[in-house]
Amino acid sequence: MDVLLQPDLWAALITLTVLEIVLGVDNIIFLSIMANKLPEHQRALGRTLGLAGACVTRILLLVSLAWLAHLTKPLFAVFGLPVTGRDLVLFLGGLFLIYKSGIELWGDLQARPAETHGDEKPGLGKATASFAGVIVQIMILDIVFSLDSVITAVGMTDRVYVMIAAIVIAIGVMMFFAGAVARFVEDHPTVKVLALAFLILIGVALVIEALGVHVPKAYIYFAVGFSTVVELLNLRLRKVRAL
Repeated sequence: MDVLLQPDLWAALITLTVLEIVLGVDNIIFLSIMANKLPEHQRALGRTLGLAGACVTRILLLVSLAWLAHLTKPLFAVFGLPVTGRDLVLFLGGLFLIYKSGIELWGDLQARPAETHGDEKPGLGKATASFAGVIVQIMILDIVFSLDSVITAVGMTDRVYVMIAAIVIAIGVMMFFAGAVARFVEDHPTVKVLALAFLILIGVALVIEALGVHVPKAYIYFAVGFSTVVELLNLRLRKVRAL
């Protein structure tokens, strides 16, 4: 019980929880878009299992502290520049995110009218994805999304149980809001386009980071935040004009 009365423990828990939630926004967006490709009756379960799997992968990363430390050590050099395991994870993850988001965006732009209005007919309806495939993709991308936040968490506290508690709380919050985010993204096509553009931006940032060029996260968050505010104003304007 004495442990629960330590102010530094609670400060670390709150800080790490907020960090996990903030850095998990991109994960929720990707999860929502991928889950919406499933049949409607599987979407809620897909989101829940995707986040549960994300929770497991983050905890496994935490308990593999020696492996995490090894990721920051140079494995080989390219044109005289050292390449670490972290660089490879970020590079491949960034490319995968760009590819998946780009394919999804292209598919939406090429969609026929029946697809965009949910009027599905044989040969014209929205293609549904494999349930297991969606879950696996969510878990793979979560490793990329959470890698830096987990490394940051390791640097902030040496208490693994505090980090695990922060992850579980953050995932719980994400589960609570994931359904609302998914419905909002699906009901507003322009928001979905913006979300996919965000994911492409994050993918590019990951690739650049892997190449040794530091990209301040504040720049990305500012661009995302500003674009989101503009899009919300556009949604409000369209709603007012429709009255």
